[in-house]
Amino acid sequence: MDDREVFVGGVNRVVREGGLVRRPAGAWSVTVQRLLGHLREAGFTGAPRPYGLSGDGAEELVEYLPGEVGHDFAAPEVRSDASLVAAGRLLRDLHDATVGFARTRDDVWQLPPREPAEVICHGDAATYNTVFRDRLPFAFIDFDTAHPGPRLWDAAYTAYRFVPLYAPDEVEHTVPIPEARRRLALFADSYGLSPEERARLPVTAAERLRTLVVWMRGLAAAGHPAFSAHVAEGHDRRYLTDARWIEDNFAARASEARDRQS
Repeated sequence: MDDREVFVGGVNRVVREGGLVRRPAGAWSVTVQRLLGHLREAGFTGAPRPYGLSGDGAEELVEYLPGEVGHDFAAPEVRSDASLVAAGRLLRDLHDATVGFARTRDDVWQLPPREPAEVICHGDAATYNTVFRDRLPFAFIDFDTAHPGPRLWDAAYTAYRFVPLYAPDEVEHTVPIPEARRRLALFADSYGLSPEERARLPVTAAERLRTLVVWMRGLAAAGHPAFSAHVAEGHDRRYLTDARWIEDNFAARASEARDRQS
């Protein structure tokens, strides 16, 4: 492996130098560094170690975690049931490790906190922010969007990306609805969602996507280059299509199941 690599994609340009990763810092980076430190102290190893900020404060420094990042959902190791189960368990372990995180008035989060603030959400625990080892999820990276919030809020987005809950098209790798329902239940099992949380999972995923669209459109309107490009490419419209598809094919079914249980 070369001693230096440059990764360009998504929103940030990231540089690896040996065992160190340099990422653009934001107003939230000090809080994220403190969160990563807490995770290590809590015994959670599925996140990079924090190494502070660069001397000029322009870069956040974190540990490089060797492995394969799951950019391609079509890859067998990314779409396997074993991978889905491991992702659900990893997210549960992450959430559990954040429960003791001491919040302060000085905390800054890129995404606004949501109530009930049960845990610190990753905010973007998707396949493309997951490091795989031995064909299974080993760690989450890129904690820029971490924020206090409900467990289900974070779990819904991870389910959206790992099941996946994508409306059928010719671009994204999608799965038939019966298979998506089976995999969604498998993810809920692996995380340990309650019956009530399971019933709310689809509608929460749709709400999460609509909230994401509002956020990304706001950043695009403010002139953020990456999000301006995302909106120009139609990412926002894709999320809204997926949200409607989830509600049409999963939310009503979950509501019926909940009514039968009551």
